[in-house]
Amino acid sequence: MVTDLEKKYRPWVITASIAIPAVVAALFGIKIKGFDLTFLPPVYATLNGLTAIILTSAIVAIKKGKRKLHERLIKTAILCSLLFLVGYIAYHITSEHTLYGDINHNHVLDGDEVTLYQSTRLIYLLLLVSHIILSIAIIPMVLITYIKGIAGNYESHKKWGKRTYPFWLYVAISGVVVYLMISPFYA
Repeated sequence: MVTDLEKKYRPWVITASIAIPAVVAALFGIKIKGFDLTFLPPVYATLNGLTAIILTSAIVAIKKGKRKLHERLIKTAILCSLLFLVGYIAYHITSEHTLYGDINHNHVLDGDEVTLYQSTRLIYLLLLVSHIILSIAIIPMVLITYIKGIAGNYESHKKWGKRTYPFWLYVAISGVVVYLMISPFYA
């Protein structure tokens, strides 16, 4: 059964689920000069790592019956994800694109670079694409799961949580791995 609170927030969930990816995509077409935010990738990778740790802690807390702690941890994980998103956007609208394997930082993969990183480049791209697709998919999943929890619809919250958790955890962990793989190629 859907609660009144869930009905009330449904338009916000739909709006956020569409608007966030659309705004992020639109912002990728913008480049703002004059800001050096090259320090951000390890910061937002750390936020992804923290999100993974916090999510796991939240699951442990709820399994031990610590509902209030679980709620605080989930709110913190959402905050970490939001801070990640802000840092990610800020970096990408102020910095040049980095190509995996671009050792000489000329924004072109030369023959030697392609040969040298050909096998790991495919792994990187598969991880990156799955990370991006699932990061879009988890927006409504996280919001729906969260709202069901705060609305007191615990049975439905638990069902949604069992689906949402592994995807959110994957996005958090894959974000760290993607960073670790691309970081040697930052200029």
